[in-house]
Amino acid sequence: MSSDLVGFHLVGRLNMLKKYFRTSVTAVIIASLLSVSVVPQAQADGVTWTSRTAAAAAGNQWTSVAYGNGLFVAVSWTGTSDRVMTSPDGITWTSRTPPENNVWWSVTYGNGLFVAVSQNGNNRVMTSPDGITWTSRTAAASKTWNAVTYGNGLFVAVGGGSAGNRVMTSPDGISWTSRTSAADNSWYSVTYGNGLFVALSMDGAPNQVMTSPDGITWTSRTTSADNTDINWKSVTYGNGIFVAVSFDGTNRVMTSSDGITWTSRTAAANNSWYSVTYGNGLFVAVSWDGTNRIMTSPDGINWSSRTSPINLQWTSVTYGDGLFVAVSQNQTDKVMTSGEIGLAARTTAAANAEAARVAEAARVAAANAEAARKAKEQRELTEILALIPKIGELTLSLGETTKSLYSTKCVKGKTTKYVKKGSKCPKGFVKKK
Repeated sequence: MSSDLVGFHLVGRLNMLKKYFRTSVTAVIIASLLSVSVVPQAQADGVTWTSRTAAAAAGNQWTSVAYGNGLFVAVSWTGTSDRVMTSPDGITWTSRTPPENNVWWSVTYGNGLFVAVSQNGNNRVMTSPDGITWTSRTAAASKTWNAVTYGNGLFVAVGGGSAGNRVMTSPDGISWTSRTSAADNSWYSVTYGNGLFVALSMDGAPNQVMTSPDGITWTSRTTSADNTDINWKSVTYGNGIFVAVSFDGTNRVMTSSDGITWTSRTAAANNSWYSVTYGNGLFVAVSWDGTNRIMTSPDGINWSSRTSPINLQWTSVTYGDGLFVAVSQNQTDKVMTSGEIGLAARTTAAANAEAARVAEAARVAAANAEAARKAKEQRELTEILALIPKIGELTLSLGETTKSLYSTKCVKGKTTKYVKKGSKCPKGFVKKK
């Protein structure tokens, strides 16, 4: 290899080496999560139920459960600092701390907010945007607040206690205003559907129903003829019909298409029915007692008995994300569910799995890129090191050439000296060609 070629090759390799040792080469992997397509496989049939363990199994007596924003939230009227529990799937529950240890009796979700009401305490309302962190709110009056719902941009709570103003409303769950109920009954349940608020009471026959289009102005309604003066516990709306269940009486179900005119229906059993909900084309009610403490109906009219996994005092049932969830006031397994783990939970799990897969692929790609970079550096370094002997040869060659062109070689024995071209050699030295 000529001196010129060696020099050119050497400079190129040295510049390359400077680049690699001056900067760190990072393999950047850009990974975009693909949309996870999960087809809803709604299996919430209300027929097959499974016991679940509540967050505070030892002492809490759960009174109400609601679903919102991918979370089930239940409240209790007993317990220490754990009178709230939450679950993303209805199966695994976590205790939460309310701002006050009141007799929390009902919880609902609306407009991005969980709202619970209490039968006692200084502040008988609490709110939470996530079901985890709760804030006390002042109720419009110190009533025995039994139920709360959300509809048409308004939270509406009903209750009993001292006469007058047994309804309160709030647009935001924070500031509440007293409203006059249609009668001074012990209003126990309220729901919203088809542009109408409907509330039920445990007493005050025959006007144990009241309705309101706006939550402010209420009108008394009469229950079905043979269902007067009984303990109506719960009302819901679904599939174009209001359905109510009772704790006692002859026909412990009644229905109404408009909330005004009611018709008696025969329950699957004469249990003390405590709560009813609607979801996935099915009405589901749970009871306080009886052999089969669940009943279901596709239309609110014809009911079938279902077997609960354990015969507890079931107090509330709700539906959310493909799952029915019920809570109880006694025993250890105070929760039961029917249906698949919810769509939101399944979607989250699938998304997490996909994220993990993509992250692992990115990690492997980054590791491979880093290994390739190091291998390339090693090859180039090996090539550079292989050039080092040639650098010495080139240096000697260039040195000899330079000396031969610009100086005179003088020799004395084994000693060599160079003098400026045209100059005489030192004494004793002989000029050498």
